[in-house]
Amino acid sequence: MPEVTEAKPREISAALDFFAGTVAGMAAMVVGYPFDTVKVRFQNPQIASRYRSTLHAFFTIIREERIRGLYRGIAAPLVRIPATAHTQSTRGDSLFQAGAPPLNGLVFSTYRSLMRTQLDDENATPTLTQIHLAGAGSGVLSSLITTPAELIKIHQQSLIRSAGSAIPLRDRDVILHIWRHHGIRGFYRGITATALRDVGYGAYFAAYEATLRYWPRSSRDGDHASREAGSDSALASHSLPALLTAGGMAGIAGWVVTFPFDVVKTRIQSTAAAAPNNPYRTTWSTIVASYRAEGAGVFFRGLAPTLIRAIPVNMVTFTTFEAVVHIFS
Repeated sequence: MPEVTEAKPREISAALDFFAGTVAGMAAMVVGYPFDTVKVRFQNPQIASRYRSTLHAFFTIIREERIRGLYRGIAAPLVRIPATAHTQSTRGDSLFQAGAPPLNGLVFSTYRSLMRTQLDDENATPTLTQIHLAGAGSGVLSSLITTPAELIKIHQQSLIRSAGSAIPLRDRDVILHIWRHHGIRGFYRGITATALRDVGYGAYFAAYEATLRYWPRSSRDGDHASREAGSDSALASHSLPALLTAGGMAGIAGWVVTFPFDVVKTRIQSTAAAAPNNPYRTTWSTIVASYRAEGAGVFFRGLAPTLIRAIPVNMVTFTTFEAVVHIFS
């Protein structure tokens, strides 16, 4: 059995954390957003029956709405998060969901800060439990921004434009509609389910670090690590396959446990709270109504495209993050 190597924590400034996380989020979003659109379509009970499988959903969306249909709503999480947050006085993919790049940077920097607060000595190696707690804390804090951002995105992704339809698809129109009809509270519809889901950041970061620590290390890797002892990035002491594998494992771990809450969140945010006889009013009522109507399997509907997406997206996320840190260290 290979010896477990516990790398010392990398001294990274919060600013560099944020910048590297933002760049990583931009790269990951381009890769993963189409998968997220398919996931949302599957989870929306009003339109889920239109699609038989993941591939069928992809080809149907492309045929009916062209490539733009797969990227509908990307403006809100990609470039308009700062404006959206200001307007709503508010990520998204979750980052293992390909959330907004700035939010991705915020999650990474918050995670690192929360982890450092748990250490008595800045040179101490954090345990996996400490890493898990820091990740979960960063997820809960990020839900304050994630909730309104994903509410706007889900409204856009769930709309299917028909010929002559006057339904607005721009994020600005969705924001104004929510504000006029529901006020500030409308932007935080589903925040409980979102926070419960984003606790999965704990498993997300813990899986990444655990994979790197238990990854078989050759003598060549050890020599390389010694030469790069002063570097801030895991890229200096781990091979590219190790980083890619760790990123993929992080994405899978972050979703498997918390995916049911993502289904609940999507159903809540896809409906209006004041709608007559709406069973998706709260987190608990949504869980009960969904289980009674469709069984336990409903809480894992859309998991396949999400996991398929999680692997490449988080490979790109962590590798890009480590690369940026390495360059600027």
